[in-house]
Amino acid sequence: MPWKPEQVFLAGSVVTVVLIIVVGLVFLNLRTHEEEQITVGLTATASLQSPSGDAVGNVEFRQAALGVLVMADLKGLTPGGHAFVIHETGSCTPNFDAAGDHFDPTDAEHGFIHASWKRGEATGGHGGDLLNIYAADDGSARADFLTEGITLDQGPRHSVFDSDGSAIIVHEKPDPYGEEEVDTGSRVACGVIRRS
Repeated sequence: MPWKPEQVFLAGSVVTVVLIIVVGLVFLNLRTHEEEQITVGLTATASLQSPSGDAVGNVEFRQAALGVLVMADLKGLTPGGHAFVIHETGSCTPNFDAAGDHFDPTDAEHGFIHASWKRGEATGGHGGDLLNIYAADDGSARADFLTEGITLDQGPRHSVFDSDGSAIIVHEKPDPYGEEEVDTGSRVACGVIRRS
């Protein structure tokens, strides 16, 4: 049975709309990557210390195409979970409060498990929120993970190298990742993030 003219017109219209949407999405994706200008291979480090000045270990940061790889090798922690967070100011002196609040360049809500969280949008989770780390019975902790919440490039608003830098903090207790900010205890280790 041959197609009626109105069926051909309708099918052609649907195909045209789909093509316009696809081309628009491709253009938007390319434009977003052009604006972001990720420099793969940038590196940074942070040497963490306890409040008494004892060395706690190092954290390495490596820029990748999909985010920043965070690699922690720590010691001297109490066994169990600890919140592990990038803070907004690159200072650990005179005490760890100098590091300020969580790094949050997009004014997002707290927590990975947030009702409004959407990948790639500033609607849940501070840029500096990282996964908890877990110390073994001997106090050592090793962790590797990728985060999209920061960049090592200078310029973008989610750069850890803004005008006052950034620090990484180990907290006494783990973060439950929920919408409500909870008391994660004292700051037990701090290190300023520096280019390497």
